Amino acid sequence: MTEALLKAKGIARYFDVSPPLLNRLIEGSERQIVKAVDGVDFEIERGQTLSLVGESGCGKSTVARLVVGLYKPSGGSIEFEGVDLTALNNRKEEAALRGRMQMIFQDPYASLNPRWRVSDIVAEPIRHKKMFDTRADVTRRVGELLSQVGLSPVDGEKYPHEFSGGQRQRISIARALAGNPEFLVCDEPTSALDVSVQAQILNLMKDLQREYGLTYLFISHDLAVVDHVSDRIGVMYLGRICELADTRELFSNPRHPYSRFLLDAIPDLDMTGKQRIPVAGEVPSPINPPSGCTFHPRCPFANDRCKSEQPELHNVGGTRVACHAVEENRLEPTG
Repeated sequence: MTEALLKAKGIARYFDVSPPLLNRLIEGSERQIVKAVDGVDFEIERGQTLSLVGESGCGKSTVARLVVGLYKPSGGSIEFEGVDLTALNNRKEEAALRGRMQMIFQDPYASLNPRWRVSDIVAEPIRHKKMFDTRADVTRRVGELLSQVGLSPVDGEKYPHEFSGGQRQRISIARALAGNPEFLVCDEPTSALDVSVQAQILNLMKDLQREYGLTYLFISHDLAVVDHVSDRIGVMYLGRICELADTRELFSNPRHPYSRFLLDAIPDLDMTGKQRIPVAGEVPSPINPPSGCTFHPRCPFANDRCKSEQPELHNVGGTRVACHAVEENRLEPTG
């Protein structure tokens, strides 16, 4: 078993979405707190890929921003090579550790400065870290990075609007690699792209991971996308992880009813005739989540315990799952 590069322990992020104080006084209403992330635990081993999946609003992108430091956690800790990033008071030390992380954002149309040439966009991390002494060396390195992501060095003279969506995401990847990171957080990097282009970007990211030994935290709402890039998958629902398993195990033997629901949403192109159990309803409001297991209003296996007691992650055959029905063997077998 390889070393864990990143560990998240009970991380949480709450947002105050209350109306102004005067409005609350007039209306007699209380403060409203959204628990976007509410006690999430996971580890990512060096050179591996952990994907977090779930419907929109489940908190997976908030986790990504917590890991790279764009949000401060409301609770819990995030350790990088054994150092708690949330407890660091030394800005220089924190900057050095954060510099070994980079993030690839969802929208390549918004994440690139439209007024900068591509060469300047990719060179920014190189210049910030003062990795080379001469402009010629910087230019050479930018050309190498563009070539590695499937573009040409001469593309550095162009502006982002001159490229397609897939090409812009390649530029984003080149910029992320420019600082020689060890850990990449990928926040739905293919969701804004056509299906054929998605496959190209995913293959590129796998190739780069093998070449540089990169570690990925991959965020997606689509299990079909993460199937080919993930070593482990965490399924999130309303701010918490409800199942965490090896990729092959999750696809062959999903434990949590919500994981089954997401897998059933993948088209059955092989026409296996597998029985599907539909899950009705919509994601509840995170401002006023259901009591007990937050999935119970949509779960066909819920009972009174599910409505009153919040389940905790526990090990079931190598999978970590938070479900009373699984613990009590009340689920119908898959297959």
